[in-house]
Amino acid sequence: MSEAWAEFDSLGVDLGGRTILDGLNARIQGRCIGLLGPNGAGKTTLLNTLLGFLKPRRGSARLFGHDVVRETQAVRALIGYMPERDSFIAGMTGVRFVRFMAELSGLAAQDALDRAHQALFSVGLGEARYRNIESYSSGMKQLVKLAQAIAHAPRLLLLDEPTNGLDATGRERMLGLIRELRDEGSTRLVVSSHLLPDVEACCDEVVLLKDGRIANHCDLAAERRSNRRFLFLKVKGDEAGFANGLVELGCEVARSSDRRLKAVLPEGVDVRDLYALAGKLSVQIRQLDHKRDSLQDIFLRTMAEADRADVAR
Repeated sequence: MSEAWAEFDSLGVDLGGRTILDGLNARIQGRCIGLLGPNGAGKTTLLNTLLGFLKPRRGSARLFGHDVVRETQAVRALIGYMPERDSFIAGMTGVRFVRFMAELSGLAAQDALDRAHQALFSVGLGEARYRNIESYSSGMKQLVKLAQAIAHAPRLLLLDEPTNGLDATGRERMLGLIRELRDEGSTRLVVSSHLLPDVEACCDEVVLLKDGRIANHCDLAAERRSNRRFLFLKVKGDEAGFANGLVELGCEVARSSDRRLKAVLPEGVDVRDLYALAGKLSVQIRQLDHKRDSLQDIFLRTMAEADRADVAR
């Protein structure tokens, strides 16, 4: 198992006398983390805290072993940030802007220029790099924001709504670039988005925030493995005997009032094993539905559980 690159220890942040982040505890290890939550959940506050713009009132946060408050400059040198809103300087070409941002990140002028050209080519703006950013389309502006975030080869990339305002083609292009950065392996990514399909398309871990708390922190691959083998069945014949046979195979089984069976298949048991059991018992499988939890299922279930927990408090 890889070491945690981000650690939150009872992290709390207040703004205007109101608690925005409340006792966050987590150890994050994944390559690409989805940061999700309803409006007001604390996503932007968490990003701003990691960037050193906000100071925690309680607890601490560390990135690659560096405390985000006591070692702010060291942390910022490790981070690339793609903001949600456009933050350009009027009159600058794409290459001049990316070079300027790379210099602010600590690169020498010539290195910053070289990296600016590389970054713009890597996101597909090589031919447009000498044009003023004002002339760029919305999709191109998103790409130049990504280019400035990666120009200094950061160890951590914070992407705030990276597909904001993009059409279907631009969205797929942006998600493809994020996956390439993830798979390259040297950079860890945090993708903050309200679009669940975007997070599902590129992230391997998800942190779900609600009311300033971590409602769920899950490994998406593990979550899918645990839920992808959930079956609804309707059989004709010896239903009780078939259910008992499923249990002997190691399945978790529940019988509903409408004579349907719900079964969770363990590793090593496949759907064909169910048909073999049915043939052995002379049972007909009349209906078989296979459910795979999507990120939307996980999100809605987590929000519902968090609401029930709030009521119980």
